[in-house]
Amino acid sequence: MDTMTVEQNGINAVPEAERHGRPGDLFWPWAGSNLSLFGVAFGVYMVGLGLGVIPAIITGAIGYALSFLLVGLVAVAGTRSGVPTMTLGRAPFGYQGNKLPAVLSYVSNVGWEIVLVTLSAQSGAAILARLAPGIPATTATAACFAVAAVVVIAVGVYGHAMIMAVQRYLTYAFVVLTIVYMALMLPKLGGSLKSGGSPGEWVGGVVFAMTLLGLGWVNCGADYSRYLPANSRPRSVALWTTLGGAVPPMVLLVFGVLLAGGDPKLAEAAGGDPVGALAGALPTWFLLPYLLTAIGGFLAGAIMDIYSSGLSMLALGVPVRRHYAVLIDGVLMVLGGYYLLFVSGSFLGTFQAFLAIIGVVMAAWVAIFLVDMWRLRAGGRSYDERLLRPGAPALSWAGLVSLVVASAVGLGLITSADPNIARIVGFLMSDEMRTGTFAGANIGVVIALVSAGLLYFLITVFTRRRSGT
Repeated sequence: MDTMTVEQNGINAVPEAERHGRPGDLFWPWAGSNLSLFGVAFGVYMVGLGLGVIPAIITGAIGYALSFLLVGLVAVAGTRSGVPTMTLGRAPFGYQGNKLPAVLSYVSNVGWEIVLVTLSAQSGAAILARLAPGIPATTATAACFAVAAVVVIAVGVYGHAMIMAVQRYLTYAFVVLTIVYMALMLPKLGGSLKSGGSPGEWVGGVVFAMTLLGLGWVNCGADYSRYLPANSRPRSVALWTTLGGAVPPMVLLVFGVLLAGGDPKLAEAAGGDPVGALAGALPTWFLLPYLLTAIGGFLAGAIMDIYSSGLSMLALGVPVRRHYAVLIDGVLMVLGGYYLLFVSGSFLGTFQAFLAIIGVVMAAWVAIFLVDMWRLRAGGRSYDERLLRPGAPALSWAGLVSLVVASAVGLGLITSADPNIARIVGFLMSDEMRTGTFAGANIGVVIALVSAGLLYFLITVFTRRRSGT
C-alpha cells in the first residue's frame, strides 16, 4: 500500500490482496509508540510505591511483559480475520452489546491521545524556555500544542501504511538519541534506595506497571496485525508485538529507577514534569535533539491511539469514513488537551485516576475477548462474517454480564489519589484496606482480569451444554 495514499479500509476485513509483510514488522509500531521519555518517569513512579531498586525493576518488568503479552495475543485475532480489534469484540458481546466496550475503548484511546499530545506540548515549551527565554510560556505551549496536534491528525488520516512507515523511522531515531541522552545522564544514576518492599508493594508494582503500559493498548492489538497474511504464525505475531511493546520501555524504566536512586531531587521533579525536569541537567547543545526525542516519542503513541480510536468509532456504528472519524477524534483531542494545558491544575492526579479506572475495565474486556478467541474459535474456526453487518446476533449476555460484574468488582477494589474519583471507587474496601499496604496494590485490576475470564468461561460452558452445542 502506498504510504501517501489515504487508507480506504475501515472496519471491513482487509482483502487478501492487500495483506502483506511479516510478523517482525509489528515490532516497529509498538516500539515507537512506547519509546518516549515518559518511560523514565514511569520508573520514578514505580519507586514512589515504596520499592527499592531491584524490586522496582523486577515488578516493573513483569508488569510490562505480562500486559503486553495480552496485546500480542489479541493481535493474533487480527491476522486470523483481517478485522480491527473492537469489531471483533462483537463475537463475545453481540453486534449491539459490543457498543458498551467500544465506547469504553474509544474513551481510553481518546484519553491517551489527550495525555500524550499534552505532554508533547509541555515538553516543547520547557525546552524552548531554555533555547529562547524571551518567548512567553503560554505562547510556546500553544505553538507546540498546535504542531503536535496537526502531525498526529495528519498521520492518522493517512492510515495504516503511513503509520507503519513513520513508526519504523521514528524508532530508529529514538534509539540513537535516547542512547546519547542516557550517556549524558549517567553521572546522575545510582542505587541508593531502601531495599525490599512488602508483598502488597510488590503486587502493587506489577499491577501499576500493567496499567502504565499494556492494559492501555489491549483494545488496539488487532488493528495493526490485520494487514499481515492470514497464514502468519500466531506465535510470531504475539512474540513480536510483545517484544516491541515491552522491551524498549523496560530500558527506560530501569533508567528511571536508577535515576531515583542517584538523584532523588531530580527524580521527584521528573515525576511531575518528566521532560522539563530531565532537560535541566543537559548541556545546551543537546537540547534540540532532546526536544525532538521527547516530542516524537509522545506523538508516536498518540498517532497509534488516534488511528485506533477512529476504528472504535466505526465499530460503534457511526456512519462516517475512517479518515473522517480520525478528524472527529482530533477535535476531541484538541479540546481535551486545551483543558489539561490551560484549565486543569492537577494533571498527574487526573492521569493516575484515569489509568486505574481504564485499567480495570480493559483488563476485564481482554480476558473475555481472549477466552472467546481461544476456546470458541480454536481449531481453525473463523470469526463469523456477520460481525461486519447488523445481521449478527444483537446481544451476547455472557460477555456483557461478565464485563459488567467483573468491572464493578474491580472498581470496588482500587483506590485513587484524586479525591473526586476516590468517592466512586473502592466501595468494596474496608477502612483498613484503604489505608494499609493493600490500598497501593490496586488489586482490583487483577481481580477484574481473572473474574471476567472465569465468569465468561463458566457461562458459555453452561449455555452450550443446555443448548446441546
